[in-house]
Amino acid sequence: MSRTPAPSRGSFVQTLVLTDIASGWTECAPLLVREQKHLTEVLSELRRLMPFPLLGLDTDNDSVFINETIRDYCLDSNIEFTRCRPFRKNDQAFVEQKNGSIVRRIVGYHRYEGVEAAAILADLYRSVRLFINFFQPFFKLREKRRDGAFVKKIYDPPATPHQRLMADTRTPAEIRNRLSHICEQLDPVKLLRDIRAVQQRLVEVADHAPPIKDAPDIETYLQSLRLAWAEGEVRPTAKAKPNRVASAAGQTLSPA
Repeated sequence: MSRTPAPSRGSFVQTLVLTDIASGWTECAPLLVREQKHLTEVLSELRRLMPFPLLGLDTDNDSVFINETIRDYCLDSNIEFTRCRPFRKNDQAFVEQKNGSIVRRIVGYHRYEGVEAAAILADLYRSVRLFINFFQPFFKLREKRRDGAFVKKIYDPPATPHQRLMADTRTPAEIRNRLSHICEQLDPVKLLRDIRAVQQRLVEVADHAPPIKDAPDIETYLQSLRLAWAEGEVRPTAKAKPNRVASAAGQTLSPA
């Protein structure tokens, strides 16, 4: 039994995720449109939020990343830009993990469209980034040993990204002091309450999305084709060009 797929409303809000491999520090931001210039603006905003400078950017092979705009942005910002191998999604394992454990768990599977949904997502990620980076511990793979068909994985003790940055000897004292000051002012219970409140707003926006106009059924469409010839050419690109009047010569020039 065949089933007609549900019609699409067009573009939808997407999420840009940046993950630091060493500490697990993660930043998320909504993308209203998949456009290179807009992506550079969001990247600049996330760089201001990150507690450390962005030295390298490794992406997948999506066209929104692989273009001259992003290349020039990284060159101007002294960011080393690399990409994963073709058809090797596991090269992006760190960020793909965050897509599941953070974005999908926090945002869900609703379809979000428009400026209002993007603004609510931005509010949500403002609280989420503080909660996951300061209060959400996670395991980090330290070593993997293979013995024939058996693979043994050894993990470090669970720690938050904030704790990993504080324990890393490469973290400058200025960053340590700033992170400690931020952590002292945070309340995880309040952050979680704020996250739940914004999640409710997000679901309400998704549930009250404007309805889609029903497309005509196939029989109605086929019947309309019988009289389409009487209405003439409907493609805008097929219309004849209007005559242009040359004011200097005072003569009419017909299109070729």
